Amino acid sequence: MSAAAPADARPLARGLGAATLGLALGALLLARRPATRGPAPVPPSLPLPHRPARAETNANANANANANADADDGMAAPRTAPSEPADAALPARRLYQAAALLAASVLSDSALEHYRGDFENPGMFAPLASAAVVLACALRGAWTPARRGRAPTHRPAPRTSAGILSGVPYATACAVGVAGLGFHAYNVLRRPGGLSWANLFYAAPLGAPAALALAGVIGLAARPVAAGAPTLAGLPSGRALCGLAAFGLAGTSAEAALLHFRGAFQHPAMWVPVSVPPVTAVMLAGAALPGAPGRRRLTNALLRACTWLGVLGMGFHARGIARQMGGWRNWSQNVLAGPPLPAPPSFSALALAGRAALALRAAQEGWPREAT
Repeated sequence: MSAAAPADARPLARGLGAATLGLALGALLLARRPATRGPAPVPPSLPLPHRPARAETNANANANANANADADDGMAAPRTAPSEPADAALPARRLYQAAALLAASVLSDSALEHYRGDFENPGMFAPLASAAVVLACALRGAWTPARRGRAPTHRPAPRTSAGILSGVPYATACAVGVAGLGFHAYNVLRRPGGLSWANLFYAAPLGAPAALALAGVIGLAARPVAAGAPTLAGLPSGRALCGLAAFGLAGTSAEAALLHFRGAFQHPAMWVPVSVPPVTAVMLAGAALPGAPGRRRLTNALLRACTWLGVLGMGFHARGIARQMGGWRNWSQNVLAGPPLPAPPSFSALALAGRAALALRAAQEGWPREAT
């Protein structure tokens, strides 16, 4: 079954306009910054803080030394959390990168599929705009800590208007993804035969809106992780994110299995996305459970393989498009009818989230550091 490109180019223009509008809204949200970054100046009427004398400073130092000696004797206060601020910097940046890559995959895939559907429903513009905003915000979140070299602190982020607005794009993506999942399920069920293999093969894909919601959830989780929050949804953040990444990898692999089964697994490489990611999901699910994480080296190796799987998958899908009638010379039809180019990078995005979750749990539990 193949689908030709619509003759009318106006739906494509509307889709590009919606994506541009989403990027513009993201830029407006990113432009909201606090007016001042430094400490507030001391009013002249208030007395200046007392500066202790050298003798008093030495006395305080001796008192601290005595307190440390008492701590060695077993009289110390409870220890702080094992994770340090620097330990959350890399996981938070990887979470933002995962959200950005997953949003880019959804944006491209939705633009192609909804253009093929001639944007019949006005709601088909919503995922384009929402994914574009998430992409812009997540790229800024991944780039800002690396540029400024700031380490996150254990203090929770202040609940200011700018802080609340920073989570709106991700929450909106979750809502749009859930609504899109309902629309796609309705599209499958309303066809003759209802819930059947043929309708699952050729009707609206269920995995695309779920990926948008997942990108929103990952983006929402990245901000508290960057702030050093020890828990997410009542669970330790490392364990919660391991479970989330495992769920995402399992769902993405199920979507790939459905489409590759439609293609009759005509190439041996089509078995890789339905074998490696499920095993990785099982390993991450084990790491989400309390207790020992199991084989961490093997889990990290599988996650790296899933990262490269997204890159190699795009190459194989480009080869599949080239094998269509006319090849890339007839790209306007073959890109729509051939294997989807934007789908494989979702494996790379979820693998990045899984590596961030595993590193975060290792830091929280105080396990020996491994190369990540």
